[in-house]
Amino acid sequence: MLRSYRLNSAEEPTDEMLEAIMLAVQKSACQSTLKAKAELDKRFNAAKAEIARRKATHGMGL
Repeated sequence: MLRSYRLNSAEEPTDEMLEAIMLAVQKSACQSTLKAKAELDKRFNAAKAEIARRKATHGMGL
């Protein structure tokens, strides 16, 4: 239903259609946010590991 419906000025969507569209957008946004957070965590952990490796290699301590 959602893939076939396109908003245009000729036809008003029903409340049910709008709700379905908004729920689909919400789900997509949540999935995108989780994916972005996972990627950020992965990069942050890689950076922490690289910092620890460099400290160990160069004998640096804080």
